[in-house]
Order: sequence, then structure tokens, then C-alpha cells
Amino acid sequence: MKVLMINGSPKANGNTATALGEMEKIFVQEGVETEVLHIGNQAIRGCIGCGQCAEKGRCVFDDAVNQAAAKFEACDGLVVGSPVYYASANATLVAFLTRLFYSTPFDKRMKVGAAVVAARRGGLSATFDELNKFFTISGMPVASSQYWNSVHGRLPGEAAGDAEGLQTMRTLARNMTFLMKSIQLGKDTYGLPEREPAQRTNFIR
Repeated sequence: MKVLMINGSPKANGNTATALGEMEKIFVQEGVETEVLHIGNQAIRGCIGCGQCAEKGRCVFDDAVNQAAAKFEACDGLVVGSPVYYASANATLVAFLTRLFYSTPFDKRMKVGAAVVAARRGGLSATFDELNKFFTISGMPVASSQYWNSVHGRLPGEAAGDAEGLQTMRTLARNMTFLMKSIQLGKDTYGLPEREPAQRTNFIR
């Protein structure tokens, strides 16, 4: 089992990292391999809708997105962490995820996804919902915890004092590990669910 963890905060050691680190401790205990990519401080442009990824199998902009693509394909689970800015995820992270999910042609079904958010006070639920949409449009089961996956803190490291938030992260990691292992057993026994040809209907015909 392997989990790819994306730190979408500009701060390498901020509260998002604290939350991800708490999860990583449990993954290690459970024998799950982890890799953390810190992309929140990189210059990552958004998608321009050129469609070249459909032909090339990769994004035309060769940056952290293409570097992460193979790691994403190889992992069993993906954890995405972000601070909250104006009740939304870091724009750099959103650009990264949009291009990563859109440009990669491999089957993402049954990879387990989890979103983790950090804020001083508000906007957590909106950001949590925003990140989960990348998983749910891709056939990825979403791991849950004992509460919505969030921690509180303003200055770097303050989330270490959020006892409930950290417990939520630990529970999330345990639940995610169980889900990944259970899905692997199901795949080995039954294979992936049948996939129908896509039906695309537009509102304007």
C-alpha cells in the first residue's frame, strides 16, 4: 500500500503540514508507504483548455503536475491538504489538481481520496467540499473520519494544540488504511466494477 500526500500550503512546515504529519505517523504504524509532495510554494499555472493532453497523455506544461502524474498512478490513496484562503483552497493547489486530474489518462477508480484543510477560524467546510469534488468525479472513494477533516491554527504549528483536530487526522488515516486494504481484497477477488461507455449530454444541443 502506498499513499501520496500533497501539501498545498505555501508553508512547508505550517498547519497543513502538521495535519498531514499526524496522518503520516499512523500510516507508518500501519505499514503504509508514504510520500509527501510540497507543491504549494511552486509557480504552477492553470489549465488553458488546449486539449493537447488527450493526444500526448501528459500536460503540455512540464512542471510539478507531470512530475506527480506517475506517482499518482502508482498510489493506492491520495491525501490532499490545503490552507483556507477566502473559504477556498490555495489557488496554486487548485491549478495543480485541475491539471493533474484532467491530463492523466489512467483509471483512477477505487483509489482512495482524502482532503485535509487548515484554517484560523472559518471556511473549512467549503474548502473541504471543493477538494472532495476532484475525487468524486473520478470514481475515487472518499475516506472519512470522526469529524470533517480539518485542523485549526493561525501561526505555523498552532494546529499542534488542536487535540480534536489531530485525533480526527489519526482516525482518518486509520479509516483510509482500512478502506485501501479492503478495496485491494475486493479487487483481487472480484475485480473492478463494470464500466459503461460514457454518456455525455449537453444542456445546449
